[in-house]
Amino acid sequence: MDAPLPVSSPSALLTFREASAGIELIKLLASLPALSRLPHAHGEPVMVLPGFGTGDRTTLILRTYLRRLGYRVSGWGLGLNAGNVPELIPEVTRAVAARAAKEGQPLRLVGWSLGGYLAREAARDLPDRVDRVITLGSPVIGGPRFTTTAGFYRAAGTDFDEIDAFIAERERTPIQVPVTAVYSKSDGVVDWRACIDRSNPLVEHVRVRSSHVGLGFAPEVLRIVATRLAKPKPER
Repeated sequence: MDAPLPVSSPSALLTFREASAGIELIKLLASLPALSRLPHAHGEPVMVLPGFGTGDRTTLILRTYLRRLGYRVSGWGLGLNAGNVPELIPEVTRAVAARAAKEGQPLRLVGWSLGGYLAREAARDLPDRVDRVITLGSPVIGGPRFTTTAGFYRAAGTDFDEIDAFIAERERTPIQVPVTAVYSKSDGVVDWRACIDRSNPLVEHVRVRSSHVGLGFAPEVLRIVATRLAKPKPER
């Protein structure tokens, strides 16, 4: 997908509009009957990964919905996502490998924001343990550079050039499983252009209308997650 490169974090206006996420909750209540009619699962295992600064509680609505569709759903089980990606990748990889071994089949991974980046990296390292990945407003370039957390990382002395080099080194190993990247141009936390994967032409990009906070429960997003999780996996 062709898209301009991001140049900064989202505007203050977009970030302010994140307060409208409650509207998505209201829409969700009205959409539950239609959402319940989407394709049901047969116990396939799913792991949902939270975003920066959050934990499994924030993905409760998404996990509950997928469980009602018939998936065996878990959170990531690693507590608060503190954002230290080099340390988190091996932790997530171990958690995914352990769950896949327990289930006896590859996992479907759904990651919100930074959780989506971590899900991609687990899939990169474990192509035989991950069935597919769905990311929700997840930056795949720049690390935190093009997010509202950029100031936090700068204050902590983070070297963004080192992050860019780390990402480039990781991308030398291609992701071999299907990836659906959900993004919103009204995202007030992550610049939507940072969510576009320019290194993998096989990634499916899907645009939605949602705040960043609402990506975990907006009806349009839940519909996309449900249909992509149920979609037959293409042959390699």
